[in-house]
Amino acid sequence: MAEHYLDDSVVHAFWDNSYPARIEIDSGDTVVFECREAVDGQVTPESGHDALAGLDFSLIHPLTGPVFVKGAEPGDTLEVEILKMAHKGWGWNGHLPGFGLLAADFDFPFVQHWRLAGDSCFFQDNDKVEVPFEPFCGVMGVAPKEEGRLATIPPRFNAGNIDIRGLTIGAKALFPVHVKGALFSTADCHSAQGDGEVTGTGIETPMTVTLRFNVRKNLAIKELQFTTPSPLTKTDTKGYYCTTAHGEDLYVNAQNAVRYMIDWLVDNHGFERSQAYCLCSAAADLKISEIVDAPNWIVSCYLPLSVLKG
Repeated sequence: MAEHYLDDSVVHAFWDNSYPARIEIDSGDTVVFECREAVDGQVTPESGHDALAGLDFSLIHPLTGPVFVKGAEPGDTLEVEILKMAHKGWGWNGHLPGFGLLAADFDFPFVQHWRLAGDSCFFQDNDKVEVPFEPFCGVMGVAPKEEGRLATIPPRFNAGNIDIRGLTIGAKALFPVHVKGALFSTADCHSAQGDGEVTGTGIETPMTVTLRFNVRKNLAIKELQFTTPSPLTKTDTKGYYCTTAHGEDLYVNAQNAVRYMIDWLVDNHGFERSQAYCLCSAAADLKISEIVDAPNWIVSCYLPLSVLKG
């Protein structure tokens, strides 16, 4: 198994299944990605609030990639294991006019700079808060099935701008493969984020990210699924299996996320569908992972693996 390195000298801020791969790897290989922060230098540690007043959205999500994984074919699943994520001492978040859950309440630009030290995130100029460093890539995805160039802002069937905080170190993400080689790219690293990402920003941070890739044959999924070690309670020490669903309707997304979990329980653990549904009602948590990237939102269904004994 080889390790590869991709710097951030070349990036692309769109999804396009005709865009050429920067690197080809074998299943089982590891890639170290250098990732710029989410708005590609339009905000710096010296920026004031006005930096968010006129962002060029064509630059947002400077993706590092694509990675062509040999052997990946449409209908397969690409497993991506998050091994390491290292910050570079600084990050930011904020709100901007016309964007975020409370856009009508906060119709002016504001940037909050953060100081990152070890495993903690602090406001840049004071210690009024200390948020745990719980990093993840806000954007991870494979090339879409659709032809042409697609914006990165809304999540899609290829995943993309998913903003799911459970995809932290130790998690394994599963992506449906739509084109030969999968053509995986990543960007938009967050040092921390609450579920929902209500302002539209996590702690946006340039990072070095190490991922391991494996092609999963004979496993077909419709949307992103993942396992995560991140505990929601002290008793759930075995981690979670999680299903996701995206779309314009949170209710429909919640329904589909549960349907995907029922499918997984039936296919992998031998439950009857009614039993699986009842188990979801007794033990699974529905979470709004992202509710700001119009027109699509994401709901995740978390099932603690500790409840599965057989």
